[in-house]
Amino acid sequence: MASNDSRPPPLDLSHHLSRSTRSREASSIKQFYKYFTIPGIGQLAGGLPNNYYFPFDTLEAKVARPDRWHPTPNRPVDPPSTTEHGLANLSLGALSSPLNQPQSAITVPHTSDQKNPIKKIDLSTALQYGTAQGYPPLYYFIRQFTQQHLHPNCPYKDGPEVILTNGNTDGFSKVLQALTNEWSEEKDWLRDREGLLVEEFCYMNAIGAARPRGLNIVPVGIDDEGMRAEGKGGLRDVLEHWDTKKGKRPHLMYTVTMGQNPTSGVLSLQRRRELYSLCSEYDVIIVEDDPYWYLQFPTATSINTTTDSHPSNQSFNPDVPMFANAEPRPAHWKSSGYAFLDSLVPSSINIDTEGRVIRLDTFSKTVAPGCRLGWISAQPNLVERILRISETSTQQPSGFVQSLIAELVLGPDHEGLQKTTSKNGKGGKGAVAEGEGWKADGWVRWLEGLRGNYERRMHNMSTILENGKHLVKSGRRGSLTADAEEDEWAVVEKTQIYSFDWPVGGMFIWLRIAFENHPLFKVYEKHEEGPARLAKALWVFWTTKPYLVLVSPGAIFSPTPDIRDRDGWRYFRLCFAAINEEDLGPTSKRLVDGANAFFRIKDKKVIEGLLDEDSEALEARSQGMEGMAQMMGPC
Repeated sequence: MASNDSRPPPLDLSHHLSRSTRSREASSIKQFYKYFTIPGIGQLAGGLPNNYYFPFDTLEAKVARPDRWHPTPNRPVDPPSTTEHGLANLSLGALSSPLNQPQSAITVPHTSDQKNPIKKIDLSTALQYGTAQGYPPLYYFIRQFTQQHLHPNCPYKDGPEVILTNGNTDGFSKVLQALTNEWSEEKDWLRDREGLLVEEFCYMNAIGAARPRGLNIVPVGIDDEGMRAEGKGGLRDVLEHWDTKKGKRPHLMYTVTMGQNPTSGVLSLQRRRELYSLCSEYDVIIVEDDPYWYLQFPTATSINTTTDSHPSNQSFNPDVPMFANAEPRPAHWKSSGYAFLDSLVPSSINIDTEGRVIRLDTFSKTVAPGCRLGWISAQPNLVERILRISETSTQQPSGFVQSLIAELVLGPDHEGLQKTTSKNGKGGKGAVAEGEGWKADGWVRWLEGLRGNYERRMHNMSTILENGKHLVKSGRRGSLTADAEEDEWAVVEKTQIYSFDWPVGGMFIWLRIAFENHPLFKVYEKHEEGPARLAKALWVFWTTKPYLVLVSPGAIFSPTPDIRDRDGWRYFRLCFAAINEEDLGPTSKRLVDGANAFFRIKDKKVIEGLLDEDSEALEARSQGMEGMAQMMGPC
């Protein structure tokens, strides 16, 4: 991004740096790497192996074309099934054979004669030691895409800097190391203990990374959007009434703002402003972990809204440019250059006047989790400190992965290597010829197609759940009038067994079970484990025949024992992303049938039998669920 002197520089936030991070210096060896690419230089400085001794001559892959999947409309539609692109009318099965779709071939050569290091993609450079910022061709593409298309309205000078990571888990670990000091109950004063603000229900790997450092985990209340700014338990309440007997007032916040894990909320731009204002007032740095940023679902926005006629609801006005969460785009804002990106709720970096937002992005959900590749976007001074951490830890992400992703997105630009030509031609914006690379157009088109497929999955599961959320009992009774025939009057009783909001983003449905409506609820209120024992029984019941469904209990997303015991047991998280297309509908139906059958159980012995007869297996399953935490969200 070109320098813009009219924008102020970000604030100096170095007072937030940990003691160890403040004392880090640039690597004495890594500082020479930028000179290695000078054409014709005789390289005798570094301890690098000879690139001709690498056992890999090329890396080759067949890859999708960016227009493989059908997108869904960028604007809310209600009801979705009545539109030309209606989700209910488009078969998921028709989209589930990727190997039958058009493909391209990519090859990363051993050596390229390309002189420009930003365009040079080959194994001789990718597999060598490199700079901690990342492989230059990929780093510069991500940096440009981030500044010009993802966050074109960043209000501070020159916009955010980026550094590549081994995924968001690695990125968050480095952020914690940079911005928090370790604390020990045995060695340190309580007054020196630092804290981490998190959502009331949150991604537990983040908690798992913070707790060993001795951080005080501080939950903040949420609603259907995500973290609340106001009200009891909201951010203002937590910060304004902080008890210093618990340690320092927290100066770091971890949040998933788009497709919140596990609740699937998406923070509106207005909510982001409210939270940012409080973080500015109380000097809090925001860590925005957003692996699901491209998964925002306009159809769910419309379905969750009670009316489309209220004058304040501009979601449904086709003449108003809008974000997915119902706010018009400010007239003075620059476009990202893509209608799809413009339709999404933007990152908080676009309102970050002071440079206190650190954003974590990843290729885990857009390419594959096994890539272990992502990036951090933040003000340059904070990125420079994280760079120092990377130099003496991970150094840089895998050269194999970086070269393949670079070749996929940028395409070959190797002097002396002939480009291939697609038989099908380009096929419009975002559909590139074989061998040319996706570029920014293709990358956005790929994201739009992925959103389309996940939105159809969400719609499929949500529709099945919506149709089965009531337990219906019917019977007959005698007529209330002497003239009516016997059994003329039917008695129908509907009992709600669960509730949920259609996911506005992400990969999950957050299901709240109405255990208070279960016939045995009052019995288990008196049990020493409380109604949580009933919830445990339901989880086991779902795993038995004929239901055979495994879900994530809400307790594992509870950041504190108090939240787990108070509310966590009421919830289950369902993921509509990973399951095969042909199994999504039947599995969702079995889950609904299992919930209905469970609410028909009136004998406590049946519940206890579920928990007792298979107690060893239950313990193994429970341990397995805890171990699955690493697979349950951002990475």
